[in-house]
Amino acid sequence: MARTWKDNFVYDLFLWTFTIVVDLFFREIHPRTSYNIPKRQPVIFVAAPHANQFVDPLILGGTVRQDAKRRISFLIAEKSMRRRFVGFMAGLVGSVSVGRALDLKKPAKGRLYLPDPEGDPTLVRGRETDFTSEQFMRNGLLVLPSVNNESANTEIEEIISPTELRLKKPFKGDVALRQLTGQGGDASNGHLPNGDTNEKGHYEGTKFSVAPHVDQSKVYEDVFRRLREGGCIGIFPEGGSHDRTELLPLKAGVAVMALGAMAENPDCGVRIVPCGMNYFHPHKFRSRCVIEFGKPIAVSPELVEQYKSGNRREPVQALLNTVTKGLQSVTTLAPDYDTLMLIQAVRRLYNPKGKSLPLSMVVELNRRLMKGYEAYKDDPRVVSLRKDVLAYNKQLFHLHIRDHQVGYSKHAWYKVCFLLIWRVFKLGCLSLAVLPGTVLFAPVFIAGKLISIKKSREALAASTVKIRARDVMATWKILVTLALTPILDITYTSLLTWWVYYNRVGGRVPNWVPLKLVAITGLIFFPMVCFMALRFGEVGMDILKSLRPLALCISPSSSNILYRLGERRSNLSRRITDLINDLGPELFPDFEAQRIIMDGPASPESSRPSTPTHRRDGSEVDDPAFTPATPPTLQKTPTAPLVQIPRNESFKNIGSIGLFASRPSTPDHNRSRSRTNSGSGEALSGAGFGSRLKGFTKLSSKPKAKADLDEVSRNLHEAMRERGKRRKSHGEDEWIEFDRSGAVTPLSEDEKKDR
Repeated sequence: MARTWKDNFVYDLFLWTFTIVVDLFFREIHPRTSYNIPKRQPVIFVAAPHANQFVDPLILGGTVRQDAKRRISFLIAEKSMRRRFVGFMAGLVGSVSVGRALDLKKPAKGRLYLPDPEGDPTLVRGRETDFTSEQFMRNGLLVLPSVNNESANTEIEEIISPTELRLKKPFKGDVALRQLTGQGGDASNGHLPNGDTNEKGHYEGTKFSVAPHVDQSKVYEDVFRRLREGGCIGIFPEGGSHDRTELLPLKAGVAVMALGAMAENPDCGVRIVPCGMNYFHPHKFRSRCVIEFGKPIAVSPELVEQYKSGNRREPVQALLNTVTKGLQSVTTLAPDYDTLMLIQAVRRLYNPKGKSLPLSMVVELNRRLMKGYEAYKDDPRVVSLRKDVLAYNKQLFHLHIRDHQVGYSKHAWYKVCFLLIWRVFKLGCLSLAVLPGTVLFAPVFIAGKLISIKKSREALAASTVKIRARDVMATWKILVTLALTPILDITYTSLLTWWVYYNRVGGRVPNWVPLKLVAITGLIFFPMVCFMALRFGEVGMDILKSLRPLALCISPSSSNILYRLGERRSNLSRRITDLINDLGPELFPDFEAQRIIMDGPASPESSRPSTPTHRRDGSEVDDPAFTPATPPTLQKTPTAPLVQIPRNESFKNIGSIGLFASRPSTPDHNRSRSRTNSGSGEALSGAGFGSRLKGFTKLSSKPKAKADLDEVSRNLHEAMRERGKRRKSHGEDEWIEFDRSGAVTPLSEDEKKDR
């Protein structure tokens, strides 16, 4: 059944309500390359990494609705649909419920082991098991116990006997092999995690769980119906949220949906759009997010025909590999947390002038640095630099300062003292403004923190892929805020109304003020107080974090340490810049033409634009506006970063930032645009010129000017006609040139090549 206008209204109202909450939680949400979203064709949005349980769909759905005017039906786990509040809200926006086998797993009786791991790794035997019971079925899952938050599972191919069965694929990984054989590098004594040996030394096997096969035919029917109607489907193909730095193996469902829809209707034109969810500390309040849309992926007709012929495994795997590559092109992935911290540190050190890059540029630079690190991580220079950068990061951590604050030591002590006093004064003023909202709504902050920690522990215990389960923290902080804030608002408004009714607030409220007006004012006033506490508190926290390095700069015992740290940073910045200049052209052929950071000194023409603070349609050209290559003569040793007040550390910034989060949009087409300064006769060049260009001619509406213009036009037309005649007389393909006297001079072959 197609969506009605009522469904669309409910969807938009739901999205608008939750977008306000999400914008309160995030400082900046930056969409990038959203012009890649098809306007009318059916689309499958494939988003990864899934770093926030219920926040990711809200951000993706809000961005697509804002920039492409389209609505998405998300696939959501049946386990989440069974939750009362989440299931109700998901039903309002037309989500599709998906059953997951791992959500239904249960411990099984007995133990498993591999009798012949080398000769027949798919044959599994059990001790004290009954594989013929109803708990076991073909295509069901065998799940091994989790070790270091990782667990192996595979599907059952055939049940042979109560103690023997065959798998579709063998268990993967050394940990699984050690669990099932009792042998391995970590099992010198014959004992392994979750595995036991008997008194004679024979391996008894490992405990395990079993999950039933889940029929997904109903899910695919719902998906195909929405795609037939020209709608959009949103899916997180990793199968669940997580807090890892790399992509989990993608589930085959997205490929089956695309191939199945094309097999059912080859003319539907389904497109798969990869969506990269790039977060900066996704579990923290007032963090930032960049959502990037890759180029739409068309389903090859050859794969569709192969899928229809019955050989489904190969086309599904081929399309899944294409989707994986598409996601890798729009995400910043690291093999581990230390590598991610290294890349972010190198990116800060590679910005010698300390210029503030737009958020999309930061993500693009991280991606390039990660690609370069993966290609040259075994190079001795890279190994040495990695060691020194991590040591520098460690020293910053011990001093409790940030990289951009190291440059404070470059200034005279009296300037630092004045700046410290000024910021302490600002912090005091902001504290007075924040205090009422902090006291009134402290239960929201405290409850959100405690409940999110509790839920993350529960999710970690139930998951086999999470590390710290931070992916559920933002979700629960938002849910707690949604539940408690209205309750507190109504409670405080009721108390205020009762106080006015009881004694007019000690006689301070005139008798002519009606109670209805007091109630309405309270319902508006208390949320404003809470909002002021959030925004002023954000600015105050930035100032508070800057006080320690300023105090260290004027301390006789610490100022020398900071000065040496600044010298160390300058040296690292120079080494990183030199190494990137050496290795960059090898990895990126267009490195010099499309570099993001310049080596030379900053100039007014080369300064990068900052991210807009208000969302406007077409407010920003979203493709990276790369800095032109710097001539070798201008390359200099990077200097220490400029000392600037960090973001949101001044009163004027409070008035300039957006009401909630800043959400710049992207243009509809992938092209650069020039801006025109109307009324001045000048235009800004859109082709790389660094200065204003003067207008060619200022036209006038006077008769004489009009006559002159007509005369110029006639002369041009006559010249063009004469040129055409002379060109025909010399041949169609022959180049000709007019000299100042009007004579025609044919060009030589060398001159033609030069032209």
